[in-house]
Amino acid sequence: QLAGVMRSRGGQVGTLGQEREVVQQLQEGLVDFMVSGTAIWGSVAPRLQVFDFPFLWRDWAHVHAIVDAALGHEETPLSRADRDMLARQITDEVVGYGPISRFLKDETVTEIMVNNHREIFIERGGRIFPTEVEFASEAHLRRILDKIVAQVGRRVDESSAMVDARLPDGSRVNAIIPPLSLNGPAMTIRKFAQRRLEMHDLVGLGTISEEMGEFLGLCVKARLNVLVSGGTGSGKTTFLNVLSSFIPNDERI
Repeated sequence: QLAGVMRSRGGQVGTLGQEREVVQQLQEGLVDFMVSGTAIWGSVAPRLQVFDFPFLWRDWAHVHAIVDAALGHEETPLSRADRDMLARQITDEVVGYGPISRFLKDETVTEIMVNNHREIFIERGGRIFPTEVEFASEAHLRRILDKIVAQVGRRVDESSAMVDARLPDGSRVNAIIPPLSLNGPAMTIRKFAQRRLEMHDLVGLGTISEEMGEFLGLCVKARLNVLVSGGTGSGKTTFLNVLSSFIPNDERI
């Protein structure tokens, strides 16, 4: 069944010249099955003795077992390391956000910039770096984008080609698609620290002096107007969150 899907995509099992093409063909075929829940689910689930369909795709070990079961029937020359990599990629694709999942999990990455499906940059430590990661196609990027905005009840299409959304962890997503974008879908994801910083953290980092931190805290408690400004990625939202921690509990925002 998997071979049939792959041949329908124009590939031949076991005869592809490049290992990367083999992996990509297998990944696309397996993801098709796992997203739709059709043939592989029906043939593999009894052997795995797993009957909770949603739970199956959330467990890396179960995904690995499905990959092994599928590859066991194909003449696919993949090593154990390649199979592990394939299982991890499929898990990211089905329950995560595809190739950018690794950056979302990396706490050192503060921003992910997808210029197009083949060009992805990340920001780490205030510096921007290109990555070797890419989406398989524009359709692949669009599928992940649709998945992100659907979580917050939004949509992105030709009639609404620009969208703002948030990931479950609070990360800010801005996306744009044709006809507003000229080179296919593009998006940026601005991540925030999992632990909210406090004023003593900024003092310890040397961002602000203890006296200035105390002064700003008093300004907030006295209900004075405070303007927070700065360039992209300079820490405006982080600093605003620190200031908001000084708002008394009996006040209403």
